[in-house]
Amino acid sequence: MSKPKGFEKPAGVRDYLPHAVTRLRQIEQQVLACMDRWGYRQIMTPTIEYYDTVGVASSTSDQKLFKLLNNRGTTMVLRSDITAPIARVVASLLKEEPLPIRLSYHANVFRAIEEEAGREAEFFQTGVELVGDDSPEADAEVVALAIESLQAAGVERFKIALGHVGFLNGLLEEVLPDRLEDQENLKHDLLNRDYVGYRNMISGLQLSGVQTNKLEGILRLRGGREICKQALGWSGNPKACASIEHLCKVWEVLEAYGVSEHVLIDLTMIGDFSYYTGMTLEGYAAEIGSPVASGGRYDKLLKQFGRDVPATGFALKTNRILDGVQVKESENPLPILVQYTSDRRKEGLAKAAILRREGKIVITTLLTGTGEVRTAEQGLLHQGYEEIITFS
Repeated sequence: MSKPKGFEKPAGVRDYLPHAVTRLRQIEQQVLACMDRWGYRQIMTPTIEYYDTVGVASSTSDQKLFKLLNNRGTTMVLRSDITAPIARVVASLLKEEPLPIRLSYHANVFRAIEEEAGREAEFFQTGVELVGDDSPEADAEVVALAIESLQAAGVERFKIALGHVGFLNGLLEEVLPDRLEDQENLKHDLLNRDYVGYRNMISGLQLSGVQTNKLEGILRLRGGREICKQALGWSGNPKACASIEHLCKVWEVLEAYGVSEHVLIDLTMIGDFSYYTGMTLEGYAAEIGSPVASGGRYDKLLKQFGRDVPATGFALKTNRILDGVQVKESENPLPILVQYTSDRRKEGLAKAAILRREGKIVITTLLTGTGEVRTAEQGLLHQGYEEIITFS
């Protein structure tokens, strides 16, 4: 393997130039401020975690993990999501804190398989976790907050799709009892939105007409509140029925929030992490096809860290919003240029300090003996300034 050139970087990672960083920080700050208004406190967790704890609990498959060894030979991982690290913290450092606990975050995560198909191996998420409440009110709160967070990020046209892991699991248990491999294959097709493969799989299972209709019919269970009512009679499985009843109650709360116009029910959606146990959500912006938000309920995850409490949450894919959505950019203030001769350097720098304390952006530069700006700074004069102050 040839040695990489000095300007090359690993596949799947990128450089963010100043204009992109400005926009990314704008999205991040506006979303975190929105979450703060809902009572979510910001938390930060390490970039590196133990494989045997957070790495395993995250439910990210091994081929998606970036693994490394520390100097003692212990296997570590770069975090592949933020939910599992927060579960570790809530079960340990916050174990005495009364429930429910509301936490927010913004961080980069790493998934090695994202290098395939040109996707990113490192990307940014901004999200929340609501721990200690298993009610429809809690699920509706995170959905309503996801909607307001997308609006805070500048996304104007979007939809939030809601599903429920329990409905699909219950229906498959009813139609395909004791056929776990077939159940998993069907779920795999739904996860990948391979509806042709899903139908072909059903046709090869030698099912009755009633069974086939139930499995194929869920592809039509996508829409508004009417889908909840239709799904209530779709399965006699207690798990499936309870799941739909829960989702109907979530919808009622979302109507009370006044945000149901942004929401649709999609009972083919199961979420891409195995730790989801209930409602799942995905947010789609009109400009791009891949999700800009995802999340759901994960009531069993914290038990792996010794604290058996329910939880729900979501994350925005902030770099996807940056790249694919036309957000309204705020006007950046022009800087003030303070230029000075060597004899008046102290006065010039003192003036710059005063202006910075007032919140101004200030660039300073030394004037040569001829009164001209140094060659290295000449290009700055063409950028535009709010004001030029000279000490000469």
